[in-house]
Amino acid sequence: MHQHNINLALQILPQVPSEQVYAVVDEAIAVIQQSGVKYRVCPFETVMEGPYDLLMDIVKRTQEVCFKAGAGQLLVYIKIQNNSAGPVTIEDKTGKYDG
Repeated sequence: MHQHNINLALQILPQVPSEQVYAVVDEAIAVIQQSGVKYRVCPFETVMEGPYDLLMDIVKRTQEVCFKAGAGQLLVYIKIQNNSAGPVTIEDKTGKYDG
């Protein structure tokens, strides 16, 4: 596996009462924020940029904090963009839209 940066989109849907969903998701986002990787929170998912193994470790840790925050079950959706020729960046895809 190449060790350059990839993009990974992560959506976690915790099984908790509806009034607790955002609080649990906030715990997962905090793990991403504390990781030091480049990220962008979007309405349906959070996109991260970094080495594959590091991002997969973050995915694991986000799930762990959701369970600690009271989720009985999680639906976790992951999308990965990887390129054998070199790094994938968030800016390549969305930079022209940043205001």
